[in-house]
Amino acid sequence: MAHIEKNDEIARFLVVLDADSTLIQNEAIELLAEEAGTREQVAEVTERAMRGELDFAASLRERVATLRGVDVSVFPRVTKRMLPTEGVETLISGVQRAGGRVGVVSGGFHELLDPVAEALGVDVWRANRLAAEGGALTGAVDGDIVDAETKAQTLKEWAERFRVPVHRTIAIGDGANDLRMMAVAGLSVAFNAKPAVRAAADVALQRTDLSDVLPLLGLRG
Repeated sequence: MAHIEKNDEIARFLVVLDADSTLIQNEAIELLAEEAGTREQVAEVTERAMRGELDFAASLRERVATLRGVDVSVFPRVTKRMLPTEGVETLISGVQRAGGRVGVVSGGFHELLDPVAEALGVDVWRANRLAAEGGALTGAVDGDIVDAETKAQTLKEWAERFRVPVHRTIAIGDGANDLRMMAVAGLSVAFNAKPAVRAAADVALQRTDLSDVLPLLGLRG
């Protein structure tokens, strides 16, 4: 597990998003699994984990194990297939213009998230790393796994770093792995979400357009 930082300026508020099916339209691990020929198997495990039927850490290890032997040269090709969610640029620019900061905390992987987050202008992000040897994936995660508790702790860590009171934090997610950080945040927003997440959130957005978050913050795009 690692994180990327851009600056430590004081912020008015903090918005923290999940990555897969929130910041981006895809499930990145499924794109990687296509390279390994295991997409169907991985997609089934992903769906069960998103519904909360499987422990996230165990399910991630199970999915990553199917990637063993995939050459690391596939990363740029997979990254090009990762599509930013509609409205994400408007959300990020609107938040930043208003003096806020945007973070992304992901159960996915830095190898794929880094170029996307950098291109979108995200302020800070955290994800897992894939273990590799001899230019190929080993089928293991390198370091601790970013799970639900890590997401919650990361939101609190970033809030402290940017000197934002927790009640001025917003968490946006879609799956069971986001529920802990959504419970910690001042405002929780279910986006493109599973029923359990929609039921637990303060607000459940109807459209898959992230610019719809701005009015919740009293902002315009």
